[in-house]
Amino acid sequence: MNPLDVKTAADLRTLVQERNLRQIKVGLYDLDGVMAGKYISRDKFLSALDGGFGFCDVVFGWDVNDRLYDNTTLTGWQKGYADAQVRLIPETCRELPLEDNMILVQGEVTGRLEALCPRGLLRRVADRARKMGFEAMAGIEYEFLVADESNESLLGRSYRDIKPLGRGACGYSVLRNSVNTEFYRGLIELCERMNMPLEGFHEETGPGQLEAALTVDQALPAADNAALFKTFSKVLAQKQGRTACFMAKWHQDYSGQGGHIHISLKNGDGSSAFYDASQPHNISRTMRHFIGGLQLLMPQFMSLAAPTINSFRRLVPGYWAPTTATWGVDNRTVAIRAIPGSAKSQRVEYRLPGADSNPYLALASGLAAGLYGIANEIEPDAPISGNGYLLDVSPERQLPRSLWEAAQALKHSAAARDWFGDDFVDHFAATREWEEREFQRHVTDWELNRYFEII
Repeated sequence: MNPLDVKTAADLRTLVQERNLRQIKVGLYDLDGVMAGKYISRDKFLSALDGGFGFCDVVFGWDVNDRLYDNTTLTGWQKGYADAQVRLIPETCRELPLEDNMILVQGEVTGRLEALCPRGLLRRVADRARKMGFEAMAGIEYEFLVADESNESLLGRSYRDIKPLGRGACGYSVLRNSVNTEFYRGLIELCERMNMPLEGFHEETGPGQLEAALTVDQALPAADNAALFKTFSKVLAQKQGRTACFMAKWHQDYSGQGGHIHISLKNGDGSSAFYDASQPHNISRTMRHFIGGLQLLMPQFMSLAAPTINSFRRLVPGYWAPTTATWGVDNRTVAIRAIPGSAKSQRVEYRLPGADSNPYLALASGLAAGLYGIANEIEPDAPISGNGYLLDVSPERQLPRSLWEAAQALKHSAAARDWFGDDFVDHFAATREWEEREFQRHVTDWELNRYFEII
């Protein structure tokens, strides 16, 4: 049986038996979009298909460096770091071409900590869209850096003087992608075999920076593909002695790295809910209200799209990233780019998320905000034409300027609590406050160079 044909637990059992697998890799994604997982035995896996299995809840109780949060209530020493229950999802089964004959199956947290599971959060938002009569579709694209040296080499220099895969600003360069075919073709083939095909893949503007656009799909599998793309492009790079980096801003002199999300809605009959040929730019009433909701709630939901300290280094004028909650028609200087086209291609590009965002949370935030706009018939401002960076906007269209501010906006958002639940909002905001506090304890190179002698 091909993993692509797996739909049920019975299918998975057949696949395991046909391949005579003794171990199976399972994994789930944490709040930062990092996959946690392990190999489990054949017998335990087959049993888990029925009853699930336990996974230490510390995966929601520590940061990206495994430092334990001291400001959360749902996880922590006071809870004893008990097991969270995980259910396996048969339809997520993937081939692992870099591990001969091995498969990967994803899981979702259930029970006590279900509210914190990023995949579960997006699933609930997508289900709410269906109750409103819509099927949410998404395509996610990433800009990312590939360094032509190992992570160990970079770590030894504290990630200074990075040697990119290629040099210079070579956006869309055929020279670069023809020379570096080992990585380009290797990643394309890996994505095809793992059933996360790329719609486009090219050189971006900046040394070693690439852009990959994943094929559009329903919201949940689209986010699965994006999360797996980030994980396994890093695996491929490291197996080649290289390093892939998805920081939002890795160097002050170069453009940041986006994780843009293209979103559209289908009606129950499969037609486009965003397309109306009788309206300017084919923008339907539903699409207009979706934009209105996204514009309104973007500042409140920002920490889900810009979840790290580094996220805010990217959001500066003139570097292809939005700085305010504005929108325009086919305009890349604003946060919401309405893309007119046919009934098949009419969509919204949400340009706020960086490559460092968790795709489940970034998509959930954009989708929830847009659906809120539809439910409440929120009218957007007039679209921006020309250079959105030069525009003075009203206070409500300003975005938080730090992770701490974004966390406070989330905590005080009634819409966030309605769409994501109190447990998620309180816990996620606390994790972002922790991240800000960790940063404030650190003495940077900039401070040492500026102040050490002269102040």
